[in-house]
Amino acid sequence: MSALDWLNAQAFEVVGQKVIWSDMIGNLIGLAALALGWRRSIWTWPAQLLSGLILIAAYASAHLAGGVGKQLLVIGVAVWGWRAWQRGRRQAQDGSIAVRTATWKERGLLLAGAVLGTLAVGGLFTLFPDLSWSPWADAYIFVGTIVAMVAQARGLVEFWFAWLLVDLVGVPLAFTNGLAFSGLVYVVYFALVLWGAHDWYQRARHTPAPAMEGVTA
Repeated sequence: MSALDWLNAQAFEVVGQKVIWSDMIGNLIGLAALALGWRRSIWTWPAQLLSGLILIAAYASAHLAGGVGKQLLVIGVAVWGWRAWQRGRRQAQDGSIAVRTATWKERGLLLAGAVLGTLAVGGLFTLFPDLSWSPWADAYIFVGTIVAMVAQARGLVEFWFAWLLVDLVGVPLAFTNGLAFSGLVYVVYFALVLWGAHDWYQRARHTPAPAMEGVTA
């Protein structure tokens, strides 16, 4: 049995749905990445990169091309975010990663990117039905994840709220497409997002200057 076959083999069942190894392992690492992000640890990025690599197998097994594409973009953004946080940590006097709330201009750009990106990707999935079983929901998660990671790379508190909006669609979509473990993990994500958002907001209130200066998209 090849490594790919093993990753896509059944690990166990949850409420009558099969859970494959890649879905379970990839999402557990994703949970660890989110927890590391809450702690502002730079290791959140290599964890997200590894999670993305493993989840490619899970989404490919469920024939969710949008999910596969999302994970490929996750890997690319994780590399960029890793470098951005390294630069930000070098610039900080105590070597930590500072956080802040976004400006209204940044919020507008993130929102516009999310809306236009979802329309573009959803339109693509609709034109090519084989790419996704749930074109608009898949596109929403696809784009929302990238928006959240970009905001995280810039040290913006709003990245937690972007994740929250992604989770609200990700939970039912995962269960509908047979990725039961992904659905359960999204529920845990929801709790971590609320906790992390509160922690980052409190830290941002005591940040005197914009964080991550010199970090550009």
